[in-house]
Amino acid sequence: MARTAAAPAPPALLPLDALADAAECLRTLAHPHRLRMVQMLLQAQHTVGDLARACDIPSHMASEHLRLMKDRGLLASRKDGREVFYRIKEKGLASIMKCVHKRFGTPD
Repeated sequence: MARTAAAPAPPALLPLDALADAAECLRTLAHPHRLRMVQMLLQAQHTVGDLARACDIPSHMASEHLRLMKDRGLLASRKDGREVFYRIKEKGLASIMKCVHKRFGTPD
């Protein structure tokens, strides 16, 4: 009689407070301009102006999106003279964007 391999155990369920934190993070990202900014920042650091141009929005609107993501711990910034450069702080954003690209990207 052949033995069948047991199915792998399902991952443990996360506590609801952790899922609430995850939902807040996802709500923060749930905007096309913020997703575009994260796409760009996963490739390199950028200024507010770079990100505003890529999203075709005024700099003050880009700054507001960036402030929100920075306040949520997703981004970090550094000032160099008059320019502020943003970068990804939350490493998990790469996995989230990979999922977005896989689901909504152009088929190969």
